[in-house]
Amino acid sequence: MAVRSGGFVGKVLRVDLSTGKISAEETLERYATLLGGAGIGYRVLWDEVPAGTGPFDPANKLTFAAGALVGTSVPCNGRATVTTIFPTCWPKPLVGSGHMGGHFAAKLKYAGYDALIVEGKAEKPVWLMIRDAQVEIRDARHLWGTGIRRTTQELSQEMGPDCVVAAIGQTGENQAPMGMVVNSVSHSAGGVGGVMGGKNLKAVAVQGSGAVRIAGDKAAWEKLIKFHLSILGGNNQHVVPSFPTPQAEYYNPASRWIGQPGKRWGAAKPPVEINGNIHDPNRIAYRTNSAAYFLGDEAWKYTVRGNGCTACPIRCHTMLKMPSVTTKYGIPDTGQNTCVALMFGRSFFTQLAGKKNSEVAIEACMVGMHLADDLGLWSNYGQLQRDLRKLYEGGYLKARLGSKEYASIPWDKYDNADPAFLLDLIPRIANRQGELGEVLSRGTGAIFDHWSIPEAQWAEDHTTTYWKMGHPKHHANEDDGQCGVIINTQYNRDAQCHSHTNFVRNGLPLDVQKKLAAAIWGSPDALDAPGDYTPANVHKAKRAKWSLVRKELHDALGVCNWMGPWAASPLQERGYAGDDSLESKFLSLATGQAMDREELDRAGERIFTLHRALTIRDMGQVDMRAAHDLVPPWVFKDQNGAAPFTKGSIRMDPDDIARAMDFFYEVMGWDQKTGAPGKARYAELGLADVGEALDAAGLTPKAEK
Repeated sequence: MAVRSGGFVGKVLRVDLSTGKISAEETLERYATLLGGAGIGYRVLWDEVPAGTGPFDPANKLTFAAGALVGTSVPCNGRATVTTIFPTCWPKPLVGSGHMGGHFAAKLKYAGYDALIVEGKAEKPVWLMIRDAQVEIRDARHLWGTGIRRTTQELSQEMGPDCVVAAIGQTGENQAPMGMVVNSVSHSAGGVGGVMGGKNLKAVAVQGSGAVRIAGDKAAWEKLIKFHLSILGGNNQHVVPSFPTPQAEYYNPASRWIGQPGKRWGAAKPPVEINGNIHDPNRIAYRTNSAAYFLGDEAWKYTVRGNGCTACPIRCHTMLKMPSVTTKYGIPDTGQNTCVALMFGRSFFTQLAGKKNSEVAIEACMVGMHLADDLGLWSNYGQLQRDLRKLYEGGYLKARLGSKEYASIPWDKYDNADPAFLLDLIPRIANRQGELGEVLSRGTGAIFDHWSIPEAQWAEDHTTTYWKMGHPKHHANEDDGQCGVIINTQYNRDAQCHSHTNFVRNGLPLDVQKKLAAAIWGSPDALDAPGDYTPANVHKAKRAKWSLVRKELHDALGVCNWMGPWAASPLQERGYAGDDSLESKFLSLATGQAMDREELDRAGERIFTLHRALTIRDMGQVDMRAAHDLVPPWVFKDQNGAAPFTKGSIRMDPDDIARAMDFFYEVMGWDQKTGAPGKARYAELGLADVGEALDAAGLTPKAEK
């Protein structure tokens, strides 16, 4: 019988596709100190996947993991972390995770499992059926070659409408590193679809009839839920509206809280008017319209509603209905997504990238969403689109592609910003068709390898926003100076960290932000206004550490780092303070085991350090500062020649960034020379076995030997 604690449901499901063996193990027996999510995934890779294992080797494993707060009523929960050896990491695959929202994680827990570990490789295409304790490996040959939508429809018809299907499309089937897995129409985990395809696993479909137990006091739980709702802002925890209103002291035109009374979801039947008190917790979903924020006010008339994850009131996946795309491009007239995935199609075209209030731009987004979410093609946080633009407009493709293939591509449609171009390009990539499709399907690193293009030609060009290891920046110096730079050095893919930018971009006046910063990180100098930077200091490093630790905590607990942490709030009566201990309060009530903020942050640091250890082990390199924690040259340039620390410039100073890294390694307790934890540091964090193994392999700093 499963050992249960509140929050956890007690079992980890393990499926060996090579042998057909299906088993379960106790969650808390092995993973109690790692909370769930990414923590479980990292531990599986450390314990069970040897260094040097490739992404598509049968020995590689995929861990789909929920967290202790998934499936509860905690606002903004519902995230699943998919951890594996990441195939787009260049020049060597290393540990990485994809993160998807939707309803898969909650349904997995309702079926009785905190995580699913998939290992081995099936002899033929299969799908995994999970219906509570009934787990079966079933034939998927009839689904192989079909898109994600048809797969989802057929499995839902077979299992019932209350199941959730996480499936790959043709990109993943073709073992393309740029494949993704998608559940709940539009919720995807990038970079892991090809690993599923390499295991001949088409889909995982889950039904669950159980529930998640809350061990703590019910009244205290409900009180905390109401409080959490009261401190929510709009998308990305922007806590002031973008428009002036008597209902708010401040407003900021850059805020993502754009649901102004008088706007309407124009394509809903009947249209839905946004009205009432903007602070009403029952109207939180009105605050966010990702389509209107990114595509302009023109998108309001095409808006049906907002969709989202299991227990999230923000509803950031905006559903659009645009009949013209069916007539012009032969695709369904509805689509939904958020952020970069929403803009998937528009971003291929230089003429349309960033363009708002354009019918053609919205049509391009609709075409891109449909193709990407059906074929299962990941954008690598928009790097795919920037790569294509640079390759074509820089003359690389004309010089390198064979003349026959180059002529077969409808570049006239690209030049005219015709969304029909995507109907040719995206299937090429998904099917690894021709030289162009093959290279783009493998990620940015393949461009450097296949065509012998120096990485520096990307890393020196700010328009690519390329960072390192085949991936782009993700909220770096343009948002948060040294803090953003530090965060972007730490992962083996784009950082996917929003803790820092959600605070600095929350819309509050700088003096209010600095007052909150002093209370959390010890000094108002822990942050600067974007584009008005001051030299590095230890408090900025503390905020970088906090941001990374909270990102890992959210990925382990199954809550949304696109919304958290909740350090600020819309509440004037609280001085706009949120609650920096909210996650620990929820976890304590869920499990029935008290854990304060410092203890929970320690657990997050443990998880983050395990990621660091895996990277060190698999790189075979202790000097992370020189070999891994890299900053691209474009960060140290300004297109107008402005010096570092000039207001309006995001140019950083190399010596100052070196000092920032010194501060960061210091607050992490890592060796400053190498940026690596020592054996004693691993032991302090409850990872003594990890430290001993790395020390025996010569992969801890020399100072300790």
